[in-house]
Amino acid sequence: MNPLLNLLTVASVALLFVVLRSVRGRHVRVEYSVSWLAAALVLLVISRMPGLLDAAAGWAGIKDSSITFLLLVLLVFLAVFYRTSGVISDLKDMNIALAQRVAILEYQLGQVRNGEGK
Repeated sequence: MNPLLNLLTVASVALLFVVLRSVRGRHVRVEYSVSWLAAALVLLVISRMPGLLDAAAGWAGIKDSSITFLLLVLLVFLAVFYRTSGVISDLKDMNIALAQRVAILEYQLGQVRNGEGK
């Protein structure tokens, strides 16, 4: 299990580095990077505290801490993907509202150009 936790540590640090670099390079906005940073930190804590992983396995009634490890990784990324889905849904709603406002403005501008706006 220790080599797997070491690999998770490296992956967590790499994720932190990539996210921070993306924020710095303005490829990702800060408010959208928070969930990825939190996920990387959670994974880093899990990888550096095997006792915590064993305690979680005992609490969940799972005999093998490797399965608990995979379950926790899955839950962390499901939370990130859920948050991302919420952001995408909000952006889609805003996009629809913006398209409707543009259509209304184009209609009103067409009326003004045709002299009907009086």
